[in-house]
Amino acid sequence: NIKQTQLTEMAAHLEDIDFEKAAAYERKFRHDVMAHIHTFADVAPKAAPIIHLGATSCDIGDNADLIIMKQAMELLAAKLAAVIDLLCVFAKKNRALPTLGFTHYQPAQLTTVGKRATLWAYEFCLDLKDLQYRINELPFRGIKGTTGTQASFLELFAGNHKKVKELDTLVAKAFGFKNICAVTGQTYQRKIDAQAVNTLACIAQSAHKMCNDIRLLANLKELEEPFEKTQVGSSAMAYKRNPMRCERATGLSRLVLSLASSPLMTASEQWLERTLDDSSNRRVALAEAFLAVDGILEIMTNVVDGLVVYPKVIAAHVQSELPFMATENILMAAVKAGGSRQNLHEVIRAHSMEAAAQVKQMGKPNDLIARLKADKAFADVNIDKVLKPEFYIGRSPQQVDEFISQTARPLTKKYRKYPIRKVELKV
Repeated sequence: NIKQTQLTEMAAHLEDIDFEKAAAYERKFRHDVMAHIHTFADVAPKAAPIIHLGATSCDIGDNADLIIMKQAMELLAAKLAAVIDLLCVFAKKNRALPTLGFTHYQPAQLTTVGKRATLWAYEFCLDLKDLQYRINELPFRGIKGTTGTQASFLELFAGNHKKVKELDTLVAKAFGFKNICAVTGQTYQRKIDAQAVNTLACIAQSAHKMCNDIRLLANLKELEEPFEKTQVGSSAMAYKRNPMRCERATGLSRLVLSLASSPLMTASEQWLERTLDDSSNRRVALAEAFLAVDGILEIMTNVVDGLVVYPKVIAAHVQSELPFMATENILMAAVKAGGSRQNLHEVIRAHSMEAAAQVKQMGKPNDLIARLKADKAFADVNIDKVLKPEFYIGRSPQQVDEFISQTARPLTKKYRKYPIRKVELKV
């Protein structure tokens, strides 16, 4: 009994939505979908008898949520790719700049500023791969009816199973989905929400780790986020330069990490074919997770695009620790010159302890090299030759080049049609 005139009327008023009237209906019915059915029927009265025929609320709401979720993930993927590309530019520029590596937040062997940046970028690459997987594999709920059995549609199609399945496929395809939930209850499995938010939480984790690193390096005065000419760090301490952008990103990241548990609990609490205790929670948790990650990526774009490096401070820190790192090379050179490895090791150990005491107890510069140069045991060793920082960075520059060309750039290639925006933070 569905007439073409009814379909034509519906199509003509598809975007003709009176949200105030819908809100009034919702106050009356206490049901969002029913409110919009009546609002639609008011502008398409001929079609009123057939609107929502055979369907349940989740045929509308759940599919709409999945459409929005997919579009939101696509937007985030483009922004995440932009952050990766900016990090690659930064890493390339600083690929060979030696800097102190830290393990346990104690000085370790040298790395380079660019190599460290690839560690941040690689985490984001892993996130982008995961996000792309979620986008590609996200299923449509489909047209399944009240408990997922498609009973109402089987009735409408007079028992024709093929037509019921075709309807499911046609609607999914119309909204750009290649996958459809194999089976559902009234809702799609809320585990799908948990999987999506877990991916967002991983992006937040990567941003949090990177921002913490920048905050630590800012304290050392080696690296800083952008700081504008008239920016104020403290109302009392005029000299302050606080990493407030990174601090803001870590705060938002912790919010997302906390939200990741919510969809898991919601999925766990669904009884049989469905309970409604998911609805209020999802409206908050899903929206906040996506909005927070969007904000995080905006901040990351702004920060990475304006990172400031202080090579002289970095070099000073390298020189303060390089003498200790160079001792193994000095030892090997002295052995090649005819010395005893065991005797030389003890000489270096004793000088190292004394030099460390000079630094820690007296607050004086590291004089280990001067001590070794003055010791006749190393008279035949060109110690200055051994003290070049570039001897201690290993394959860092090559690793940067390989990471950019083999991992990062191929992954972000599809997003380069979107220009990287200059992000200006309002506060």
